[in-house]
Amino acid sequence: MAQLENVVDPELGVDIVNLGLVYEIKLDDQDNVTVVMTLTSMGCPLAGTIVSDIKTALSELQEIKEIGEVDVDIVWSPPWDKSMMSRYAKLALGVADN
Repeated sequence: MAQLENVVDPELGVDIVNLGLVYEIKLDDQDNVTVVMTLTSMGCPLAGTIVSDIKTALSELQEIKEIGEVDVDIVWSPPWDKSMMSRYAKLALGVADN
């Protein structure tokens, strides 16, 4: 998860972890990683960039620890909303913390 904090949503300028976009990280028996996540909107034009950045960030981890293939599974349930953001993300984006 810490490695994914290096992946920044290019439109918002905040990392995907603090935005609350990462729902789960799965590791199978062959040490393959699947990142289950969502995006802020279904029509996000930068989805490909974010997926590529995730794979790049985790490939850096592969140099330290042996992990296999990296896959990103984009899901829409539960749908993302602003309440999923961390306090840091809300402050950075000027979103009221209700």
